[in-house]
Amino acid sequence: MKLRISVMLLLLAFACSPRVEAQDDTLTVTTDVLRLRLIEVQAKETELRIRLEQLDEDLKPENIERALAGIGSTRPEDLRAQRRRLLLIERGNTAAQLKIIESNRSRPEAAVAAAEAEAYQQVPQPTPAVSNQMILNLTFVDIIYEMLLVALFGVMALAILGLKMVIRLRSQTRRVER
Repeated sequence: MKLRISVMLLLLAFACSPRVEAQDDTLTVTTDVLRLRLIEVQAKETELRIRLEQLDEDLKPENIERALAGIGSTRPEDLRAQRRRLLLIERGNTAAQLKIIESNRSRPEAAVAAAEAEAYQQVPQPTPAVSNQMILNLTFVDIIYEMLLVALFGVMALAILGLKMVIRLRSQTRRVER
């Protein structure tokens, strides 16, 4: 008997549970993709800054001498000048790439901020109570559905109370008969 009451309560709980609609996850996916792009841009920028510092260090005369120390030549000054030119060209290219990335970094940052703001706005905000506007937005079918749920809940509650009374009366009559 208790099992039947438990099953009925479980069915009642499922019947009265609110309807939940699935939320669109495309905004979170878009935000995640934009964040990944921003992280990639920041990593590339950091990589270029490190390379630029390394090139500045390599351009020092003592480091150029050290790099060419194992190479024998009749004109070491020409080798040093050529090495210096190559390092300056690479430094210029790296600096140009870094400027481009720095100037374009604001785009991914703005895109991430906009996507996060849009995702925040899409999250349903909790309402403290049912307002008149919510009642006005319900369709006729929704109102009928809610009324049927309330009626079903009432009938189930009365049925449970009736079953409890019947069980109590039976147990009392059995005690009296013994």
